[in-house]
Amino acid sequence: MGSILRFRKLSYLAPPCFSPEPTKRALAPTVRRSGGKEWRCMDNCCWMIGFLCTTWWLCLFLFNCLPATLPGFQAPESPGVRLKREGITALHPVVMVPGIVTGGLELWEGKPCAEDLFRKRLWGGGFTEIIRRPLCWLEHLSLDNETGLDPPGIRVRAVPGLVAADYFGPGYFVWAVLIENLAKIGYEGKNLYMAAYDWRLSFQNTEIRDQALSRLKSKIELMYVINGYKKVVVVPHSMGVVYFLHFLKWVETPPPVGGGGGSGWCSKHIKAVMNIGPTFLGVPKTVSNLFSGEAKDVAFLRAMDPGVLDSEMLGLQTVEHLLRAGRTWDSIVSLLPKGGETIWGNLDWSPEENHACDLSKRKPLGERNSTDGNAKRSALKEPVKYGRMISFGKAAAELPSSLLPSLDPKDILVAQTTTKKNSTSSCSEVRTEYDEMNREIIGKIAENKAYTARTVLDLLRAVAPKMMKRAEAHFSHGIADNLDDPKYTQHYKYWSNPLETKLPDAPDMEIYCLYGIGIPTERSYVYKQSPSSRCKSIPFRIDTSVNGDRGESCLRGGVSFVDGDESVPVLSAGFMCAKGWRGRTRFNPSGASTYVREYRHKPPASLLEGRGAESGAHVDIMGNVGLIEDVMRVAAGATGLGIGGDRVHSDIVRMSDRINIRL
Repeated sequence: MGSILRFRKLSYLAPPCFSPEPTKRALAPTVRRSGGKEWRCMDNCCWMIGFLCTTWWLCLFLFNCLPATLPGFQAPESPGVRLKREGITALHPVVMVPGIVTGGLELWEGKPCAEDLFRKRLWGGGFTEIIRRPLCWLEHLSLDNETGLDPPGIRVRAVPGLVAADYFGPGYFVWAVLIENLAKIGYEGKNLYMAAYDWRLSFQNTEIRDQALSRLKSKIELMYVINGYKKVVVVPHSMGVVYFLHFLKWVETPPPVGGGGGSGWCSKHIKAVMNIGPTFLGVPKTVSNLFSGEAKDVAFLRAMDPGVLDSEMLGLQTVEHLLRAGRTWDSIVSLLPKGGETIWGNLDWSPEENHACDLSKRKPLGERNSTDGNAKRSALKEPVKYGRMISFGKAAAELPSSLLPSLDPKDILVAQTTTKKNSTSSCSEVRTEYDEMNREIIGKIAENKAYTARTVLDLLRAVAPKMMKRAEAHFSHGIADNLDDPKYTQHYKYWSNPLETKLPDAPDMEIYCLYGIGIPTERSYVYKQSPSSRCKSIPFRIDTSVNGDRGESCLRGGVSFVDGDESVPVLSAGFMCAKGWRGRTRFNPSGASTYVREYRHKPPASLLEGRGAESGAHVDIMGNVGLIEDVMRVAAGATGLGIGGDRVHSDIVRMSDRINIRL
């Protein structure tokens, strides 16, 4: 998730540098140099790009050369070298499952504008096509808005092999560091596999179109046999975590819906599932991404220079184009918050109440006592109401629920029927579903209301009915009343929700939740109506002018923050291992062992450290030496208890205890 925001920054920061009507007023004044040539805006852009590229390559040169040439700059010993010296060698085969946006996609069939791109990467490479032909690039990455599959005349497929997700772009590693360290203790092609898939599709559609789940099943069975009947260690990351959770149910379900492996398949073939940056219960920033195409980074850029992102010049309107494409990717809906108000809180309550906003001052878990919490509570005038995932206006985010307008979900859903019957759109081109909505309904949605994890789904059904109707046939976000109901085993839409499916009958299989902490992570948002009412514009945006009343408030720039890894809150990453699956529960009937392993974020001390060897950020944690060592030891035969059991620094246990859910 963090990588898509970094990519957006690169896309959004490119301003238009020339005017379509050169005879009229230019966007920037030209300057006549002493040699007689005019200094144009395009020259400024070229010089700036050259400066950035030169600086980047110089930093790479220093990073790669200084440790080898100057005393005191020696690179720290890698976990692979150290464990090899200890006698640790490869034992269990390892399967890696990438998450959303980190896997490469290549073109197999396209429109005339992409004739020269056959089998070239459209995603997960140099991204030069964004600059050369941005609209053509977006057209080929979008899916069909009705089927959620390929549009006519376009075929984009996942890049196979380890290269699919070793690097997201030049110099930006994802799985590369882990692969390199595993290789040092003996891993290679026969016992190391990247389960690449098209991350845009719904999980069941990856099987329907590409047979991705069947190929993963066959590969695990093959690796199990050729490696001396050793069980496989599976390492999913981010959205890959819930993708593999879907696989666990699919593989044991009879055909034609499932893989037909039978009830003992997982117990026979899988030793451990080591979930990195897990998104088990969803990601709140998914709500803002689908609602307005924003998160804190985009909202900040828009506040700094609204003209760039919203300009109609050159047909830019970057956010609108990305929102339209993103709403065709059904997989994003799998990341919407699960569990409703029971998990994420209501208008007056949330598990993160009294959260210490300044994470740098928080004491380690073992050094805290009850007086620390009481002091923090007395210092706060009013706790942040995190349960209000979207609020229109600061008042709606803070007022007692008794003073808020009553909210009936039927009032939101009426927008769907009203839009169809009384469409007054005058837009010549429909870019998003907002262009098909009645503007009176848009105003009604924003009438000083607050939306929780339950009602925000109704909100999205109103503003994006096509997307939600299509995607909700593949995903569910509730809590099962009775897991013995046949619908939970027969319909695949429940299989990626840990609150609506059972873990397989595999008591010896271990489940790990490995994630970073100590980074402010988006949890809820304050919105306002867009000042623009023109066609082809998004009518809502994050209100970046809203901040908390205190200097150390969790509310900054229209976004409320909690502890997490910058993308996934601790609550989503750790709850299932800390409580939902802990021991023998209705979600874990066989009592498979679960472990919580947290990695406190430590930013790099200098540029020479790159992205840091102890980072807890959502993607950068893939280079965390502590996490890499844990994965390698388990792959080499260690158990969860053997690597130290739980390691908890956050408030995940306290938050889990506050959630009243039947186990």
